[in-house]
Amino acid sequence: MRYFYSADEIRSAEAPLLAALPEGGLMRRAAFGLANAIARELGAVHGRTLCAVVGSGDNGGDALWAATFLRRRGMGATAILLNPERAHPKALAAFRKSGGRVVERIPAATDLVIDGVVGISGSGPLRASAAEVFEAADQAGIPVVSVDLPSGVDVHTGAADGPHVTPALTVTFGGLKPVHALGYCGRVELIDIGLDLPASPMMAFDAEDVATRWPVPGPADDKYTQGVTGVLAGSETYPGAAVLCTGAAVAVTSGMVRYAGSAVQQVLSRWPEVIATQDHTTAGRVQAWVVGPGLGTDESAAAALRFALESDVPVIVDADALTMLSPSSPSSSSSPSSSLVNPELVAGRTADTVLTPHAGEFARLAGSPPGADRVGATRRLADRLGVTVLLKGNVTVVAVPGGDVYLNVAGGAWAATAGSGDVLSGIIGALLASGLPAGEAAAAAAFVHARAAEASAKDPGPAPVPTSASRILAHLRTALGSIL
Repeated sequence: MRYFYSADEIRSAEAPLLAALPEGGLMRRAAFGLANAIARELGAVHGRTLCAVVGSGDNGGDALWAATFLRRRGMGATAILLNPERAHPKALAAFRKSGGRVVERIPAATDLVIDGVVGISGSGPLRASAAEVFEAADQAGIPVVSVDLPSGVDVHTGAADGPHVTPALTVTFGGLKPVHALGYCGRVELIDIGLDLPASPMMAFDAEDVATRWPVPGPADDKYTQGVTGVLAGSETYPGAAVLCTGAAVAVTSGMVRYAGSAVQQVLSRWPEVIATQDHTTAGRVQAWVVGPGLGTDESAAAALRFALESDVPVIVDADALTMLSPSSPSSSSSPSSSLVNPELVAGRTADTVLTPHAGEFARLAGSPPGADRVGATRRLADRLGVTVLLKGNVTVVAVPGGDVYLNVAGGAWAATAGSGDVLSGIIGALLASGLPAGEAAAAAAFVHARAAEASAKDPGPAPVPTSASRILAHLRTALGSIL
C-alpha cells in the first residue's frame, strides 16, 4: 500500500528527527539519497555534468548538497542561484568547496538539471526567471530531476496554474504527497529518511493489495456463495453496453451473472453462461446490481434504476443512471426535483452504493465541475450523498463518505475509449457481489481495469497500439493473472 501525506503531516514527522540529529543532518541525509537517485538515473556519474537550479530555503539546500556529493564522485557540477542572497549558506559553501561553479545559465554540455526551486511549502507557478531556465533545458532536451515535487505544481492537488517543471523523475523524502499521484511528476522515487509516519486515509493499491482482496473461491464455495452479480444495462440503441458490462462481470468472477434488459439476445450470443431475462422484476436474487450503461433515460430505464436502489444489496450507478439522478442533467431543468429518479433514493440507502461519474457527469451531479482539486471535490460529493464516488480520469479518485480516499494512476490514457466505463462497472459490480466493501471494490477494479487497458495496448507486440473496450475486456483475465 502506498500512502499519501499532506505537507503539514510530513513537517510534523520531521520535527523529532530535526531535534535529534546534528544541525543540517536531515538535509544531508535526504540529499545523499537524491544524489544516489540521480546516479541511478544517469547510469554513471564520472565525466557527466549536472546543473542545479537553486531556490531559497531547504529545497535549494537539498539540490546543492546532492550536487556536492556527486561532484565528489567525479561529476561536473554547476548551479544557478535564482535568489543568491537566500541560497542555503552551508550547502552553498560545501558546493563551492567541492569545485562546483555558480553560473548564470545552463552550460551547453549539461547532462541533467536538478529542480531545487520550490519545496512542499511553496505555491503558485514558476516566476519568469525560473521558467526561462527550464524552458531552455526543455529546448535543449536535458532531463530534469525534481527535488520533492516539480516546482510550480501544487503539492496537495497536483494542479499547475501557469509555468511549471515537467521532470523525468521526482525524488521525494520520507513519504509520498498527493502531487506524486496527481501531478506532473514523471517517475517518482521515494527516499527513506527515517520518518515515523502512520497509515494515511489517502492511499493507492499496489498489485499485492489487490491480490489479497480479490475473491478467490475456496473448497466450500459454489456459484451462489461467490456472489451473484445483477446487470441492468443496454437498450435497443446501445445493446453493446450490456455485452461489455455483463462480459466484464463474467470475466472476473467464478460465481453467477444475471442480466435483465432488452439486449438479452446479444448478451446470450456472447456470454451463454449468463442467466438472462427481459424484465428486472424476474431477474432473481443477486448480491449486487450494476445499473446504467447504455440503459437510456426513459421511464422503463428509470423504473429499473428505482428497482435497484430500493433493493437491500450494493448498487453501482453508472452512465445513463447517473444522468437520471442528476438535477442538472441535459434532459431536465435546473430544479433538483426534475431528476428522473429522486436522488434521495441514493442518500437514504443502507447498502453500499457506488457512483462512477466522468468529469461531465460529476458536474451535473455536484452542480459544478471537479476543478483543480479533484480529491477535495470527490470527497465533498461522497460526504454529501453518503455514497462512494469514483471520479474517472487518468488518475481515478475513489472517495468513501467520511473516510478513505484511493488514488489509481493509470500511467496512460489507453482506457479512455468508448465503452471502457461499461467494462469498469461490470468489474466493480462483481466485486461488490463478492462482499468487498465499496471503496476497496472500486479501487481494486480501477487497478485491474487500467492493467487490462495497458495489456491490450501492448498486444500483439511491445509497441503500444490503439485499443478498444472489447480488447480491454478480452485482457481482463491476463491482467488478473499478472496480479493473483
